[in-house]
Amino acid sequence: MTRDSSASSLIVGGAASSPRAPLPTLPPLSLYIHIPWCVRKCPYCDFNSHTASPVLPEQEYVDALLADLDQDLHAVYGREISSIFFGGGTPSLFSAEALGRLLEGVEQRIPFAHDIEITLEANPGTFEQEKFVAYRKLGINRLSIGIQSFQQEKLKALGRIHNGDEAVRAAGMARLAGFDNFNLDLMHGLPDQSLDDALSDLRQAIELNPTHISWYQLTLEPNTVFWNQPPVLPEDDTLWDIQEAGQALLAEHGYAQYEVSAYAQTGRPARHNLNYWSFGDFIGIGAGAHGKLSHPDGRIVRTWKTRLPKDYLNPAKSFQAGEKALTNDEMPFEFLMNALRLTAGVESRLYPQRTGLSLESLAEGRAAAEQSGLLQVEPSRLAATERGQLFLNDLLQQFLN
Repeated sequence: MTRDSSASSLIVGGAASSPRAPLPTLPPLSLYIHIPWCVRKCPYCDFNSHTASPVLPEQEYVDALLADLDQDLHAVYGREISSIFFGGGTPSLFSAEALGRLLEGVEQRIPFAHDIEITLEANPGTFEQEKFVAYRKLGINRLSIGIQSFQQEKLKALGRIHNGDEAVRAAGMARLAGFDNFNLDLMHGLPDQSLDDALSDLRQAIELNPTHISWYQLTLEPNTVFWNQPPVLPEDDTLWDIQEAGQALLAEHGYAQYEVSAYAQTGRPARHNLNYWSFGDFIGIGAGAHGKLSHPDGRIVRTWKTRLPKDYLNPAKSFQAGEKALTNDEMPFEFLMNALRLTAGVESRLYPQRTGLSLESLAEGRAAAEQSGLLQVEPSRLAATERGQLFLNDLLQQFLN
């Protein structure tokens, strides 16, 4: 992605026939906070995470996060935050004291919605579990616990540092700490995993009664150990069997699939992620964090922050590494690559509300996608068909200019 500060609202090609209008209302605003350290880097992980030193620079990093936020405040004046997500890395490596000072500093700068959702990613290790009560007292009201598997040989293959018993205990500790809303992260398609192995993990997760399960397939990403030293993964037929049987099992136990890899009990989808997928706004602070902000005049700007922790903490370097104003041509793809991840899609009227463009700017790609059987023929909604959900990349290609 290249730096581009253009705010032009009339671009040659694609959507040029639809000038961008001022946005009638600004979308909900979320805050993403990136904590980039882990005890150990997992071989499949391509996130911006780094092995932690014995002593984390908590105070310095919180100071930097608040200074980073200060530089974004001009763009969100008068708005409130509807959700906060601490991601990583492993945010639960930070003490409750550090996170408390950070949350207090954030609330002094931007008002919190009365029903704000605040999520913290946590590992299931005993060290992190001991902090759950303190985190809950800070106002953090949702945990996302990185289980991945309950089976020791699979955890070892994934480079995880917890064991299956700790994973089970973590859910109980979350509930005892007062978290009545928590997610379990679980992977499938693991090295040498059978259908029975995958369903055993899923049954164990369901038995722990989380409100939300993120269940996604392991993929080999560039710049990871697994990319350079690929493990033996299940055959395609086994992967398909796992997907079908797993989705049926989740549905049977009341976990409705509302996004490609997200399943929730009634009324418990992740509000923070729903804001991403419905093209809402979010500030991103922390090493490597990304943001997206809409402006009343119709400009929509994506930003990204300095990636390496040592550079992010260096006062001589800028927090922001780059920014890009989205052009009209880019808007259909940018909007739909999020919205079409939702199994129910979104109401068609959300597109002009969130982009400032008319639905006519989608007409050509929409007709082609409907004709190919990838997009539902439903004027009031933008939603993938079942086939379109399986071939989402092919569907999105129809909206690239």
